[in-house]
Amino acid sequence: MAAIVTDQFRILNAGNFVDSVTSSANSYYVFVGLSNPSIVGFGRTTDWDTNTPSPTDSIDYTNFIGDNISFGKKVSSANVRRLVRRVDWTSGTKYEMYRHDYNLKNLSPTTKSARLYDANYYVMNSEFKVYTVIDNGSSGISTTGNASLDEPTFTDLEPSKAGVSGDGYIWKYLFTVSPSDIIKFDSTEYISLPNNWSTSTDAQIVAVRNNGDSDTNENQIKKVYIDQQGLGYSQGSHEVNILGDGTGGKVIVDVDVNGKITNTVVSSGGKNYSYGIVDLGSINSNSSAKAKLIPIIPPSKGHGHDLYKELGADKVLVYARFDDSTRDFPTDVTFAQIGIVKNPTSIGSTTIFTENQFSSLGALKFTSVTGTVSVGDKISQSVTGGKAVGFVASFDNETKVLKYFQDRNAFFNQTTFDQTDYVGVSTNGNLYAFASNTNAVTTTGGFSGSIDTGFTGITTNPTGTKLISIGTQITNGIANPEINKRSGDVVYIDNRPAISRNSRQKEDVKIILEF
Repeated sequence: MAAIVTDQFRILNAGNFVDSVTSSANSYYVFVGLSNPSIVGFGRTTDWDTNTPSPTDSIDYTNFIGDNISFGKKVSSANVRRLVRRVDWTSGTKYEMYRHDYNLKNLSPTTKSARLYDANYYVMNSEFKVYTVIDNGSSGISTTGNASLDEPTFTDLEPSKAGVSGDGYIWKYLFTVSPSDIIKFDSTEYISLPNNWSTSTDAQIVAVRNNGDSDTNENQIKKVYIDQQGLGYSQGSHEVNILGDGTGGKVIVDVDVNGKITNTVVSSGGKNYSYGIVDLGSINSNSSAKAKLIPIIPPSKGHGHDLYKELGADKVLVYARFDDSTRDFPTDVTFAQIGIVKNPTSIGSTTIFTENQFSSLGALKFTSVTGTVSVGDKISQSVTGGKAVGFVASFDNETKVLKYFQDRNAFFNQTTFDQTDYVGVSTNGNLYAFASNTNAVTTTGGFSGSIDTGFTGITTNPTGTKLISIGTQITNGIANPEINKRSGDVVYIDNRPAISRNSRQKEDVKIILEF
C-alpha cells in the first residue's frame, strides 16, 4: 500500500511546536552541558573534538544527557520563529511562478522540483521584503519564463509589476522581516516568518491577511496560465467565466487574428475554488485546436491569507543567548552538547520550572583551597556511607565556589566504563551527595577545599568591598541544582566540538528543527 506524509502535516507539526513553546502551560529551555567530553567514559570519546560522535536516540543516552546539563535559558515567543528557505532576488535570475499543481509529472520548469515548496516561487529583496511570484511571463510556449530585471520594493496589497523593463513579472507582497528578527534570526539559508500570522494585530499583516480572504472580497484567483493557446477562437478580448467548485471567477481572454489565445487577465478572482476550468464555449465554435487554460489556485482563501501554508513553513528556529550577565552561566565553563528540554521540574518537587534560566549544577562554597582545579576534573569527598564523587564544571577563585555535576562515569567500572563488575563496586557503585561537613573535597591532582559550612546566601563579599552574586542559593556551604536531574523531555540533542566560554564572549545558539 502506497502512502506519504504530506507537506501540510509537516507544516502543521511545525506550527504545533511553536504553539507548544509559546503556551503558558509549558517551559522550554535551550541547554548546554557535558563539560568533559574527551575523557574516557560512557558517552564520551578521546577524539571528541576532531571526530564528534552523533548522539543516540535512546532513553539511556537522554538520561546521560540529563546528568550532564550545566545550565539552560528559557525560550519565549520572542525567541522562536518558523522558517522557510531563503531565496534572494537577484537581477537576471529566472524565478518560478507559484503553481498549485507541481508534482512528479509536472515538475517546476527551472529547479525541476516535484513539490511546490522546493521551487523558487518567492523571493526576499534587499530590503527584507518577501514576495510571491504570481507571473513570470511563462506559458506553454515559454515554460521557464523570463529573467527578472526589476526588483520588487512595493508594499501594495494587490499583485503588481515592479518596474518598466517589461520582464513579465507580477509580484504579490507578503511581509517584511522586522529589524529585531533580522538581528536575532538572520541567516544565509533561511527567512524567518512572523509569529501568529492568523491572529496578529500588526497593521501591515492584518492588511495583507484580510486582502487574502476571498470570502469577503472575492479575489482568490490571480492568474490563469496559458498552457495551450489553441486555434480558431473568436478574435478580440472576451470576458468569460471560471467554472469549477467555486463561484465568481472571471477572466478576460485576448485572441489574435489567427484565433490563438495570447493573454489572460483575471477580472474577478471569485472564491472557494479548489480547481477551475475556463468556459470558452462562447468563443470556440470554429476552433480547430482546443486551448488549455489553467486557473492557478492559491493556498487557503487567497495569497497572503495563510503565510505558513503559502511558503511551506515546516522548519522552526529556536534562539538563545548565553552571556556573563549572571553567575548561573559561569564564564569558565566548557560545553559540548546543546539541546532543548521541555518542562523540567523544580528541585525536590513535581512542579514545572518556570524561571528565565536554570543551573543544573550543584555548588560547593569553600572557606579556603589549596592547589588548582580545572574544568572536567574529578572531585571526591568522604561522606556517611561512602564517597561522593563528581566532575568540575566551573570554579570561581574569587568567590571560592565550585560547581559540579555527577554522572555514571564516576560509578561505572573505571576500566570499561559500563556495568561490568569490579572490585570495590559495593562502596563505589552508589551515588552519594556531597555533604556539609569538615571533610575536604579533593582531586588526585592535589586540589583540596574545605566547605564553608557556616555560609548561607546567594551573594558573597570576599574582599569586603564588592558584593558578588553566586547565581544559586547556597545553604551551609552547599547548593543543589535548580531542576531535578533528568526531569522533562529532551526533544533535541546536538553534539559538537567543545566550546570554552570566557568573559569576553557571548554564545548565540540557533537551533533549526525540521518537521
